[in-house]
Order: sequence, then structure tokens, then C-alpha cells
Amino acid sequence: MVILKGWGGYPQVDANLIKPNSLSVFIDRLKKEQIPRGMGRSYGDSASAREVIGTTYLDHLISFDTANGLLTCESGITIRKILKLIVPAGWFIGVTPGTSYVTLGGAIASDIHGKNHHTSGTFSDYVENIKILLGTGEVVNTSKIKRPDLFLATCGGMGLTGIILSATIKLIPIKSTKIVQRTIKNRSLEETCDQFDKYHTSNYLVAWIDCLKKDKPLGRSILILGDHYCSDEKINFALRSPVNLPSFTPGFLLNRFSVSAFNSIYFSKTSHNQEKLVDIESYFYPLDYINYWNRLYGKSGFVQYQFVLPLEDGVRNLKTILTKIIESKVGSFLGVLKKFGPKNNNLLSFPMLGYTLAVDLKMENKTLELISELDSILVSRGGKIYLTKDALMPEAVFKKTYAQWEIFESIREKYGAIGHFASNQSKRLGLK
Repeated sequence: MVILKGWGGYPQVDANLIKPNSLSVFIDRLKKEQIPRGMGRSYGDSASAREVIGTTYLDHLISFDTANGLLTCESGITIRKILKLIVPAGWFIGVTPGTSYVTLGGAIASDIHGKNHHTSGTFSDYVENIKILLGTGEVVNTSKIKRPDLFLATCGGMGLTGIILSATIKLIPIKSTKIVQRTIKNRSLEETCDQFDKYHTSNYLVAWIDCLKKDKPLGRSILILGDHYCSDEKINFALRSPVNLPSFTPGFLLNRFSVSAFNSIYFSKTSHNQEKLVDIESYFYPLDYINYWNRLYGKSGFVQYQFVLPLEDGVRNLKTILTKIIESKVGSFLGVLKKFGPKNNNLLSFPMLGYTLAVDLKMENKTLELISELDSILVSRGGKIYLTKDALMPEAVFKKTYAQWEIFESIREKYGAIGHFASNQSKRLGLK
């Protein structure tokens, strides 16, 4: 038995973690109800259970069509390993998360979104085919055309439909390892949201937002635009070795006063309307420079609370939530705001047309109280919480905000997943 936890460090559970080295072992393990787990970068308990089956053995390249940008890999391969292969050949991932330490299977199970949802959708939009081991022991292929119901349930399905063995994804061409980055300083939430509209043609858009400044206007931010740079030079690419954070830092060092000071310095030191070239790693994966940066929150861990609100009344509702966070005096070190494009048809996929805010909240009693209050606001305003970041959502909130959960359950039953795949999260949310 081992102690397992998500990237946020909360909650912690005792688990029997098995890492099979062959398909036959994966099939044999179907006798037990379990959940697949890749790199463990989901923040809460979506990859935790009494029985957990690791997929890191499945980390092999199957094929790479360099002419057409089609990559087939086993599901346990990381984005980081994929980048080392595809970038020198002039290709990039259509949608990438904020860390390269995520497996291909995890990216599909979370149907991850990046800084470019408004232009490019989610990861599943670039998935051509998935090979999956069902609870029945059968290995099948699924895509938007073949077994489309299984595809819609698997993309964003949090590993609850089966074990993803491999997948084929469509890549996007690039001419350089550089990103043209532009920073825009905004003094209020309204101004920030107006800038999302103004710069909507930019391929990548994300805003750092100050979730502690209580003086009005609320929501000062730095909008960070990005577009791939075009160059005729040969592509040279190498990822930096990260610096290790050796142990947990004392939790009291990260508080609303220290975070507030950091926010003020960061905002004042950032140049307005500055354009410069940055490398891919700096733009997409800045936190990958520090191994185990999550230890900054201390041994109690933290919760990343990410939600989306509909576009209608979105700014007003964001201000309501931002005010609640500031009044709670729970320091949020990281606040990230994005504007999503339209939702897709995947049954449990998170994004929808509107605004999404992610905040890191150090785990303490008042954090639990705050999240409960935020949940109530979200339900009343038509919002929902990202399952990959969730550690606390009650069953009632999930079933109210994920309207297609019953269809999802019926597809799991159809393909033999019920009784074979379950996580602590799925049990908490009232799924079978």
C-alpha cells in the first residue's frame, strides 16, 4: 500500500498501486474495481482509489507521419517526451496544458484545454483514434466516426470508461520554437474582458489576475498574448532541466500578505504593450522549471478551484466571485483567467462559451468554507467546476451542473465500465 494524492496534495488516500508491464496484466487486473493513473498531475482525487493501475509502462512511440503530422503513441507517454520528438520535425501539439508532465491518456481523459480554446477547442479536437481496454477485457478502437458514443464519453471522462492504451493525434505545423509574446496591463476586470474581445484573433490568450487587491476597481490583470513565430531558420529544440524544490516549505510563508506583495511587484514590473520573442517552454510551461513547485503550499497542500461561467452576465458574476475570494482573506498565489469558445459534444468536457478562472487556495478550514460558498454561486449562475482540478465538489453540485451525466453512465454500462472503473472522485460525485 502507498499513500496517493493529487498534485494539490489534498486529499491523501491509502492505495494499492500496480504498474503492469504487459497487456495481459492490465486485463487480469480488470477483476478489481480500479482507476488508471498516469503522472498524477490531476489536482484532486480523480486518479485515486483503493485500487490504482499505473499506465507509465505504456510510454512507447508507435508511428510518426512527419509529412502529415500524425502521431500514434501509447497512452503513458508524456507531453514532454512527445515535444522532444515532434518539435525538431516542425510540429507542435494543437492544444497543450500548462505543464509538459502530463500523459497522452491523461490529456484525453481530461479533454484538456489550453490558452487557445477560443481558436482551437480542446485536446479531443485533435484526437483521430483511441485504442481502449474495456471492462469486458475487449480492446476496441473509438473515434468521432467509430463508436462515437464511447469517444464522447472517453474524452473528458476522467478514466471511467476504460484504460486508454494508445491514441493517434493530429499535430499542427510550426516554423520556429519561438512565440511572439505581448503583454497588456489592465486596471479592472471589465477592461480585461474587453481586451479578450479586442485580441480574439491572437492564437493564445491568457490573463494573470490579482485575486487579492481589494481596492476598486477589482481585477487588475496582465493579458498575455501569443502567436507562433515564423522563421526560415533550422529548428533547434531542447527542454531545460528543472530545478528541484527539495522539501515542503513552511505553509505560513505563503499567505495573503506575501502573495499580495508579490502581486504588486509583478504588476508594476511588467511592461505595458511589450512585444518580445520567448521560447515555447517559457510561454507554455513556466512552472516546469521547478520540480514539485506544489510543495510551496506546505504539507497541508492546496486546492486549485477552476470554474467556468456562461458569457451572459459573465463579467458581473466574475466580480461577485472575485469579491467573495478577496473578502475571505484566503490568499490565492495564482489566478488565471481565460475566455472560452463554444463547448463541444463530449459528455463531461469542461469548457463552454464564457469565462474561466482558476485560483490556487491553500488548504485550511476557511478554504473549505469559501469553496462551499463559491459552489452555491456557481450553481445559481449556470457555471461548473473542472473535474481535473476538483477535490471537493458535492454530488448535488456535479449532477446539477453536468447535465449529461446520466447519458455518460448509460454509455459506461453499455461498454462494461461500471464495476470495473471508479475513483474516489467518481464515488463522491455519485457515479456507479
